[in-house]
Amino acid sequence: MITWLLLAIMVVTTVLGDVLQSHEMKRTGAQRADARGLLVLIRIIGQRAYLILAIVCMAISFFAFMALLQRAPMSFAVPASAATVILETILAKTVLRERVSPQRWTGAFLVAIGVFLLAR
Repeated sequence: MITWLLLAIMVVTTVLGDVLQSHEMKRTGAQRADARGLLVLIRIIGQRAYLILAIVCMAISFFAFMALLQRAPMSFAVPASAATVILETILAKTVLRERVSPQRWTGAFLVAIGVFLLAR
């Protein structure tokens, strides 16, 4: 039971963190990849509540994954965490209004089949 709870926490917080981060970074636009760009990005993070929440979600996900690895074999934990791919693809289309190609839908569907097989 705790294994499935940890997996659910990890998946939900990863998905939430990724969607929030993607949303905010699209609002921010491209940043320079030098020291000055990094400083600007740090300033932006401090000013955007959703980016801070995304970081918190990713930290929770990290610690939930560590706890999951203490209770379940890695051969289960890592592939089962791929459920994030499915949810993120759906949310990319519905929330972020991204165009998702048929190839990506097919890939997400295949991942869903793999996660289902692991859960059995």
